[in-house]
Amino acid sequence: MKEIKAIVRPQRLHKIRDAFRNLPGFPGMNISNVEGCSAHAGAEHHDSLREELTDFSKKLRIEIVAPDEMAADIVSIIHTHAHTGQAGDGVLWVTEVQAFRRLCEVPV
Repeated sequence: MKEIKAIVRPQRLHKIRDAFRNLPGFPGMNISNVEGCSAHAGAEHHDSLREELTDFSKKLRIEIVAPDEMAADIVSIIHTHAHTGQAGDGVLWVTEVQAFRRLCEVPV
C-alpha cells in the first residue's frame, strides 16, 4: 500500500476529482484546507506582524491510501491536473504504508 499526499491549488481540485471518477477502483480521498508558504532562498524581512502572518496561501491537502499497483496512476492524475507550470502549484509525495485496515471491517 502507498500513501499519496499532495498540496494543490483549490481551483484545481475539480479537475483532479473528475479524473479520479474515471479511474476504475479508485479508493477515495480525504481533503483538508491548509495554508503554507514555499521555501525562500534568503532571509525574509517583514515590516509588520500582519505582513508576516499573511505570507501564507490557501491550499488543499489531498490524502489517498491506495494499492501499490494504483499509485503511479494516481500520482500521474494529480500531477497532470494540478500542474500549471507556475510557482505555487504545490507538492506531491508518496510513502509506504506499513499497515492499513478499514474501520468498518470485521477483524479475522
